[in-house]
Amino acid sequence: MAEQTDVQSVIDTAHALADAARAVILPYFRSPGLTADNKAAAGFDPVTAADRAAEQAMRAVLAERRPADTVVGEEFGTTTGSSGLSWVLDPIDGTRGFMSGTPTWGVLIAVSDDTGPIYGLIDQPYIGERFEGGLGRACMTGPRGPVDLVARSDRSLAESILFTTFPEVGNPNEMKGFQDVAAQVKLTRYGMDCYAYALLATGQIDLVIEAGLSNYDIQAPIAVIEAAGGIVTDWQGGPAYQGGRVIAAASRQQHKEALAILSRVPVE
Repeated sequence: MAEQTDVQSVIDTAHALADAARAVILPYFRSPGLTADNKAAAGFDPVTAADRAAEQAMRAVLAERRPADTVVGEEFGTTTGSSGLSWVLDPIDGTRGFMSGTPTWGVLIAVSDDTGPIYGLIDQPYIGERFEGGLGRACMTGPRGPVDLVARSDRSLAESILFTTFPEVGNPNEMKGFQDVAAQVKLTRYGMDCYAYALLATGQIDLVIEAGLSNYDIQAPIAVIEAAGGIVTDWQGGPAYQGGRVIAAASRQQHKEALAILSRVPVE
């Protein structure tokens, strides 16, 4: 990745993937004929034709433009490459929201090497917002034009805004850890999927705490948030790019105070 030409190739390819996914997904969104299959043996883990079509569209772009790179996707697994770079794709993060008609889902595109994500996009096709971080970039584009991404500065939990996707958060111990943090913050909101991470990178909120994530759920948000000056770790303060328990924080104080609570949750 040292050569500028390859950096530009990665950035251009990431935007081409996001454009391809937008074109495929939008005709399905809020369509009366949209149905979902359940991938879960227990509970409900939906997948739609839009999820599958979007990942196939992105894989087709990569096969043409960067065939030597590895591809890791939620719907179609891993295709191993030889370049040392991996594209980690979640075609629709927030399929429950997608099938419900809420514009809080997004397309997640990350580029990673052996150290973790080095670049990422969070794209919300319906609103027309795209959040970009890494390789010297920290910006978004949307209805109001381009904006730099800058996370909030230090503040106490008592002044913080906290988001998560599911009220249950994870197992009972993880839910208790989350609730202990939520009891100390100013405001807690639920159900935003990857859009919560984008809001953190734009300086709107302070914390996102989740559990049970996969690598494709978190690698793009890590790249975007870290480029904006934020912090993303697991609940023990270590790397989070393989998923699991994740805390994203706007700055050091929010991270330190929340981590002091979450790190007490038993490791299972």
